[in-house]
Amino acid sequence: YELTDDELPACRILLNAVDGWIDAGSAAAQAREALAAGTQRRTIALFDADDLIDHQARRPVLHLRDGINIGVDLPRLALELLTPPMSSDGEPFLLLSGPEPDHRWVAFTTAVIELAQRCGISRVVGLGAYPAPTPHTRPSRVVATATSAALAELVGFIPGDLDVPAGVSAVLEQACGRAGIEAVGLWVQVPHYVSNLSYPAAALALLDAFNVVSGRRVDGGTLRAEAVSSRSRIDDLVAQNDEHRAMVQQLEMLADEQLANASIPSADELADELEQFLRSQGEPGT
Repeated sequence: YELTDDELPACRILLNAVDGWIDAGSAAAQAREALAAGTQRRTIALFDADDLIDHQARRPVLHLRDGINIGVDLPRLALELLTPPMSSDGEPFLLLSGPEPDHRWVAFTTAVIELAQRCGISRVVGLGAYPAPTPHTRPSRVVATATSAALAELVGFIPGDLDVPAGVSAVLEQACGRAGIEAVGLWVQVPHYVSNLSYPAAALALLDAFNVVSGRRVDGGTLRAEAVSSRSRIDDLVAQNDEHRAMVQQLEMLADEQLANASIPSADELADELEQFLRSQGEPGT
């Protein structure tokens, strides 16, 4: 979509929620859907998927009905304006969603930055989730990556040096900093033993952190009931296995000690959990 500056909306927040990178427990996807629920959506820009996406690495889905080809779900990477209902006190915001590009990351992020500047965006917020040695019986912790120390401190961060594989969101975050736009990535820790399951408690933690950095008020809708139900199911599964009970108790002790000492798992521990999770998901782009 080619819109003139007069046609582009004026917004303060851009939510970066592209798929395809780390999303343990599907927490980021659930948080994105909760933020978009009930809004009116208007496409501002549609990116060229044929240019950016490797269809052979992530093949589209073919729909057949009695042998008839009724459609193929080609990937859609878009920037949308989301407008809450008139009855809400929430402000409109932009949503960047769709599959993470396989190619041309610099060109893609440059285009996003240009659109953000034309819309008057002052802060870009990213969502992500990664597996960590933490128990499901304790609150989900969110840590930040950011373009400034002050912004990272709003949420909290991992002290020290940490080198991990990057997604396109990291490239966009850095590009925002160079362009004078504040950017923060919100990363929720998900218990490593449920990282392949839906984990709404982590999605709620992301929503709470998003409210902090955006100044919005989103309650999460049905996510709270889903988190209670999920907790009950996990409790039941853990209770059926002595080894699982012992593991959770050990993680509880570690979590309580870390809280008392105001510390978090080391960079090496987090990197190990991340590498294990990525291996369980297959190679990037598969």
